Amino acid sequence: MLRKLFGKKPKKSERPNHEERENRQKIEVVRKSDAETKNSRPSETKSDEKPRSEKTKTRSSNGNSRRKADDSGSKQSEQRPSGRERNSRKRPGGKSNSAGSGERGAPRRSEADDADHSKEHSPRKPRPVREKKIPPLPDIVEAPPIEGKSRFTDSDLEKVVLAACQDAGFEYCTPIQQKSLPTTLKGLDLTGKAQTGTGKTAVFLISSINRMLRNPLERREPGACRMLVLAPTRELAIQIHKDAEALCKYTNFHNMVVFGGMDHQKQRNELNGPLDILVGTPGRIIDFSRSGALKLNKAEILVIDEADRMLDMGFIPDVSKIVYRLPKAGSRQTMFFSATFDTKILRLVSSWLVDPVSVEVEPENIVSDLINQTFYSITVRDKMRLLLWFLENDDVERMLVFVNRRDTADRVERKLEKAGMRCGLLTGDVPQNKRLKILESFRRGDTKVVVATDVAARGIHVDDVSHVVNYDLPYEPGDYVHRIGRTGRAGNQGKSVSFLCENGAFVMPEIEAILGHDISTVQPTEEMLGK
Repeated sequence: MLRKLFGKKPKKSERPNHEERENRQKIEVVRKSDAETKNSRPSETKSDEKPRSEKTKTRSSNGNSRRKADDSGSKQSEQRPSGRERNSRKRPGGKSNSAGSGERGAPRRSEADDADHSKEHSPRKPRPVREKKIPPLPDIVEAPPIEGKSRFTDSDLEKVVLAACQDAGFEYCTPIQQKSLPTTLKGLDLTGKAQTGTGKTAVFLISSINRMLRNPLERREPGACRMLVLAPTRELAIQIHKDAEALCKYTNFHNMVVFGGMDHQKQRNELNGPLDILVGTPGRIIDFSRSGALKLNKAEILVIDEADRMLDMGFIPDVSKIVYRLPKAGSRQTMFFSATFDTKILRLVSSWLVDPVSVEVEPENIVSDLINQTFYSITVRDKMRLLLWFLENDDVERMLVFVNRRDTADRVERKLEKAGMRCGLLTGDVPQNKRLKILESFRRGDTKVVVATDVAARGIHVDDVSHVVNYDLPYEPGDYVHRIGRTGRAGNQGKSVSFLCENGAFVMPEIEAILGHDISTVQPTEEMLGK
């Protein structure tokens, strides 16, 4: 009976499963009921409609394993065949419709198809590390001795390090460098209290590069770094990496910087090779470490830069997890730098360092004498007029405008663009690729003005910033010092302009306490306000 209904007996590999048999039984019941209904109707049929028996014979002779409904009523009541039935249905010529299923008669995949398939599903291969072109080593020229100052050539440094220092213009050590280098070159732990711009980055880079050159490793594990530098902001991490590349100019060291907001897979692929110096923010470092792409158990040197900033930004829990994955204190060299050392910072020092040598460099003035500070007493609605006056009438080479809120930053940028000023925007929600492009354009001088929130106050390292404008006075008085420290660098004169409105007056006493003197305010002229 089944052969008459469904054709010849299917092969063993094509026999319907339990689910298909149930579906066919249901379909057969519906067809029988339809046939009974038809028998009760008049015997006339349409001229173009074939009898049921003729259709059955036709399907049986063709060897098909399924029957189609012969009228509209049966089409609506008949269930659609399942996916397994459709795959098991045979094409003309006896070939199965389930390609690649491994059944006999299935169409074979070509070699080109196999190549495409393997290309799509194979894991992404890491990008090979390019061989570094090392320039010829120049002759070392010693700077003339000056009483009370230490020269880099006086330190026990490798010639390739001295050559890189010479190219960078390093001749005499700054106070923090003069006090710290003898300790760090011996491989001892160090805590350094110094402000931004004192030369502490060169301390840990020069001593670490010198140590790794004198203690080369023959076997290196992929994803393992010899030196790890943690920075609180992406901009600071990028700047440290640039300084590392400059000081490794005459070495074959492979250095890398990682941070959030960039291509995760691209950074991960680059980690598949051995690393010498790895610079990064805590979040991205702990992310790669947890995934197994980064191995921290072989690190020889740990540097924590601007620890007080990390504490303020809530990064200390992540830093603690990173330190836990490193070799134990005493088995590694740890250098710890911070602008302040309060109780919380000292507690971290006691946990992460062993018998550290403490170096403290207090600047003679909390703010450089090269910075001319002016405070204007002004209303909120007149701030933009005064800002435009400075841009149009003062000798502005590069200007940083700091605000407290993102919406204020957006509004200031739009008004400056409307006034014909080319400016950039640096806030926490700006994509990292765009941030880097804005900073690079600012360094080149293509972009004259950058509007930023405090998230970028410590991260922007751009020379020749002529003006810093506090469009809003910061909520934290310490941020005032960090903001205006972006100007008056490298011996250049700088100007700090602060707008003191009704919303910012409450922070003035605290700023005065940090500066150590009273602040006098001035009134802008009518010409400056365009009245």
